Amino acid sequence: MEHIVNNCIELFKQIDALELPEKVDCINKIRKELHNYSPFKNEPVDCVQWIKSDSVVANDYNPNKVAPPEMELLKISIENDGYTQPIVSWNKEDNFEVVDGFHRNRVGKEYPTITERIKGYLPLVIINKNRIDKSDRIASTIRHNRARGKHTIDAMSEIIIELKNRNWRNARIAKELGMDEDEILRLCQITGLESLFKDEDFSKAWLVEDSVEDDFQELEGFVTQEEKEQHNFRTTNTSDDNRVFHTFDKWECYKAGFYNTTPPEDMKKDQCELEYARFLSNDDEFRGALNHIITEWKHSCEHYLTNKSMNRVAWLGQASLCYAKKIPSTFRGGFYLLTPEQQNIANNTACEYLNKWLKNNGYEEVTFEEAMSIGRQVDIY
Repeated sequence: MEHIVNNCIELFKQIDALELPEKVDCINKIRKELHNYSPFKNEPVDCVQWIKSDSVVANDYNPNKVAPPEMELLKISIENDGYTQPIVSWNKEDNFEVVDGFHRNRVGKEYPTITERIKGYLPLVIINKNRIDKSDRIASTIRHNRARGKHTIDAMSEIIIELKNRNWRNARIAKELGMDEDEILRLCQITGLESLFKDEDFSKAWLVEDSVEDDFQELEGFVTQEEKEQHNFRTTNTSDDNRVFHTFDKWECYKAGFYNTTPPEDMKKDQCELEYARFLSNDDEFRGALNHIITEWKHSCEHYLTNKSMNRVAWLGQASLCYAKKIPSTFRGGFYLLTPEQQNIANNTACEYLNKWLKNNGYEEVTFEEAMSIGRQVDIY
């Protein structure tokens, strides 16, 4: 063993002749080679790398916040004791994104005396290659924070929604983040969308005759947090990896009055239904509104048109009338005032614009039957 060490010492002496960038690069490469032979090569901490600080970027989801006094204390600690803990990161193309150590990263960049001492570099460990999915990175950040720091509640709620949107079940979130399921439910409640994120198998879609929930209650003006928690905003929860979820406060259709239960001012129920029929029978007017929907209602379209198990043609018809005439979807009965030929034209027009949106957003186009959800009646309700 001694001769191996002695040989390495002689070789390492050559490093002194290198300029700083080459010296750091050489040391990093040597550490990587040693890491390959280490009995601890599955432990990221076994291989600390010094990386230029301008190649290290913060993540966009960390819910851990450090107050100014604690930030100052961290600076003093690093100033006096040096970096005793590396920054945890993952290799993102040409950069390294912080998984844990956001504030150690800031100290190394923002305090000139420390930046000068560490020569513009930061100590990093790189997480395992099989943990580079964003969901896994988020989970890793939360685990580090929960083991050591504090979170802001609102930010943690957003994290839970992010993982829910990625089809993580409550049990998996609890296991990966070291939480219990009651804690997850409480964080979901904070969003005002408890029912949207319950870990249940929801009905595969809105029933055709109830393609919009009849028990939605109209909320006018400013909606308080208490009101949000009292009202349910339901949607289909599927295991489709391409399914996109947005909370109701981002739905343009909700803001436009899609779920209102009363007619617009100066209109009655039968007038709304007559206008619905007139609107759908005017193909040019209908197309104009559909074009606005698929180009302007980004969050609503992502939320509803990626849901394969609902009647997407029906939603587009209702959404168009809401956009153009401010008539809520509850008056969709006007569809039955159309002739069978007019109904068929309206359905095909809506399906055409559904496929335009799907194609423009990188999704596969669908058949008419798929757009209506297999096994469901093919009408715009």
